[in-house]
Amino acid sequence: MQIEASVPMLISDCTGGRTRFPLEADTLGKALRRLVETYPLLRVHLYDEQGDVRQHVLLYYNDENVAWLDDPEHIALKPGDKLRVLQAVSGG
Repeated sequence: MQIEASVPMLISDCTGGRTRFPLEADTLGKALRRLVETYPLLRVHLYDEQGDVRQHVLLYYNDENVAWLDDPEHIALKPGDKLRVLQAVSGG
C-alpha cells in the first residue's frame, strides 16, 4: 500500500529536499520503519539513542498521534492514509 508521508521543511535535507513523498508499506509499524530505512538521516531527528521518539517530535497517522494508538505495529494502511512528522518548537 502506498501512503503519503511528509516532514517539516526544517529536516527536508534528510529526504533529498522533499517535504512530501510516497511511502510503501502495509502496516503503520512497517511504514515507520520504512521511513528511516529509506531516509536514514531522519533517524537522528526522530529517535533518541534508546530508539524512542524524541520528546519534541510528533508522529501523526492521519489525524491521530501515533503515541496515542494502542497497537500501531499492526494497523493496516488504507488508500489515502498519511504519515506526518511534526516538530514542536519552543522558545522564550
